Amino acid sequence: MGAPPFSDPRLLKAFRTLEQAVSFQQNGLFDDAEKSFSRVVKKTPDYFDGLHLYGLFKYQRGQLDDALRLVQKAVRINPRSANALSSLGVILAHMSRYGEALSSFDAALKLDPDHVFALSNRCNALNELGRYDDAILISDRVLAINPTHADVYIPRGAALLNCKRDREALDSYERAIRLNPNFATAWLGRGNVFFDLKRYDEAIASYDRAIALKPDLAKAWLGRGHVFNERKDYNQAFSAYDRAFKLAPELETVEGERLHAKMHLCDWSNFAEEYAHLMSSVRRGNVATAPFPFLAMPSSAEEQLRCAELFIKKKHPASARPAWHGEIYKHDRIRIAYVSADFHQHATSYLMAGMFECHDKSKFDVTAISIGPDDDSEMRRRLQSHFAQFIDAKSSSDEEIAHRVKSADVDILIDLKGFTQGGRAGIFARRAAPIQVNYLGYPGTMGADYFDYLIADPTLIPASQQNHYKEKIVYLPNSYQVNDAKRPIAETAYTRAEMGLPQNGFVFCCFNNNYKILPSVFDGWMRILKAVDGSVLWLFEANASAAANLRKEAQARGVNPERLVFAKKLPQSDHLARHRLADLFLDTVPCNAHTTASDALWAGLPVLTQIGGTFAGRVAASLLNAIGLPDLIASTPQAYEALAIDLAANPEHLALIKRKLSDNRLTSSLFNTQLFTKHIEAAYTAMHERYQAGLPPETIEIPR
Repeated sequence: MGAPPFSDPRLLKAFRTLEQAVSFQQNGLFDDAEKSFSRVVKKTPDYFDGLHLYGLFKYQRGQLDDALRLVQKAVRINPRSANALSSLGVILAHMSRYGEALSSFDAALKLDPDHVFALSNRCNALNELGRYDDAILISDRVLAINPTHADVYIPRGAALLNCKRDREALDSYERAIRLNPNFATAWLGRGNVFFDLKRYDEAIASYDRAIALKPDLAKAWLGRGHVFNERKDYNQAFSAYDRAFKLAPELETVEGERLHAKMHLCDWSNFAEEYAHLMSSVRRGNVATAPFPFLAMPSSAEEQLRCAELFIKKKHPASARPAWHGEIYKHDRIRIAYVSADFHQHATSYLMAGMFECHDKSKFDVTAISIGPDDDSEMRRRLQSHFAQFIDAKSSSDEEIAHRVKSADVDILIDLKGFTQGGRAGIFARRAAPIQVNYLGYPGTMGADYFDYLIADPTLIPASQQNHYKEKIVYLPNSYQVNDAKRPIAETAYTRAEMGLPQNGFVFCCFNNNYKILPSVFDGWMRILKAVDGSVLWLFEANASAAANLRKEAQARGVNPERLVFAKKLPQSDHLARHRLADLFLDTVPCNAHTTASDALWAGLPVLTQIGGTFAGRVAASLLNAIGLPDLIASTPQAYEALAIDLAANPEHLALIKRKLSDNRLTSSLFNTQLFTKHIEAAYTAMHERYQAGLPPETIEIPR
């Protein structure tokens, strides 16, 4: 507050009242504090300390507009107060006006370069802007001034974690805890690191400690939800997300995660209202959901672009210090590198392993950058044997990987993860390579300027929708989806009885993830079952709650719940083999079967789809076109249902389709791995030629 201004009785009285206001505040008498602060400012409107401290009081009470007005006035009265400028920056940051906050912190630091609170809060603002490298440098400066300044360890840990420097982030949070064992946000950060390291028990213990210290810490509830979501315990995940959402409805991604957990449970209570609210949040510019859950909700390509742009700008903005600076590399072979967390027994590897083997090593130098676990499986060993280099980089930071890519003069860096689990967009945000490509893992746009191309096909992205994708589109001639023609199907001849299916009757099947089943899709399925006597619907059971809810929904629609049969998880070759027991695969919309559609077709089971309006809703149509079965693509829900009923009622028609599928399975383009590899290599070559000529990325069409 400064020394009392004894020379002016009016100000002396104000000073005494201000002391009283601060005392009331410290003792939790907020109404009395409010009256005293208000009296000071009313009687002495130009009293700097009164304005500044009243502004801080308003800030602590969450009245940000009033706080901003008061502190701005204080700064106008005394523009050389580093403390007031720092306070102004804090308020602006809490209003998400981070650029202005940085300017305020910078002004404070010009007056007092060692102002640790301004430096520490500047670190927070830099994190919010995605400038993690800068945030780390600022935190280093704070700690050089005062190693015991516990507050700075929190934004420092967050910046390190966002750069995937997990061990250093953990050390930062644990130093904060040693300085203050009751520091709830430090326990939260510790939980976030353990979550990233997949040490889930330790993550839960840390989140629980944070919640015990601060029960309304929404981010700790969000972290708890993430752990249970990874463990596929969707009941617990929903409960945690729901608590976080109630505490802080504007918290980044919580609204989408909450609804997605409900979709995993097939809990459709209030679905229409909650979905509409989420859409409204995205349209208002909130990072209300991560892009991946959004794909399974009814949305347009334009809305999905909006969602991706909001998320990527917040979480992974382009680095101010890119690794690649515009050099044009000259090599005998084009150097390509695939980045994935799925180089093990995973759907992506099941699809891509054959292509990696087929790459023309005389023209391409091919590297794998693994950012996921080593499961020591046969698939892992198969993959390792077919790359010139196989780099295990799961413990490396984004910056380390980006500079390793740069030092290897990689021409084309391909992201096989996107926004899916284990993705590392931060590597690409550092512009690690001249050409950066989004392929296969994420069926949509990344919303970032630093991705140059998205590999697709004409079915997935009509020319009229190209402006809804940030990347330039590379059109492959058949389907965008690679397939491995060596995928084994078990010889086991399963019986219907073994799978809980009736001996007689038509078996409709859908092995898609449960979250893709929306009420409108299920309505159609129940109408189909009602129209086909003795038929059943064979679904994948991801969790018991979803199965129970789906049976309940069937009952509510007048269908015997016993006509829903649920399949447990099996090894891949056995899973493919059991497809032989089904008669027709029924797809979902707005998010189609992707790998599950390929599984069905490879196993000889026809897939009926309804084509959607976005990439994720047009994948099955892409596959069916490539295998020569376009008649199984419906354009409306009514046509979809009518065709399902017709095929069940006309076994001759269905048998004809199955024969055609059998004939095309090994002769069409869909499962011709060598042909696909030639096409994608032609795409890489076309990208490389433009880059070598100094031309910017542009739409590319690969001929048949």
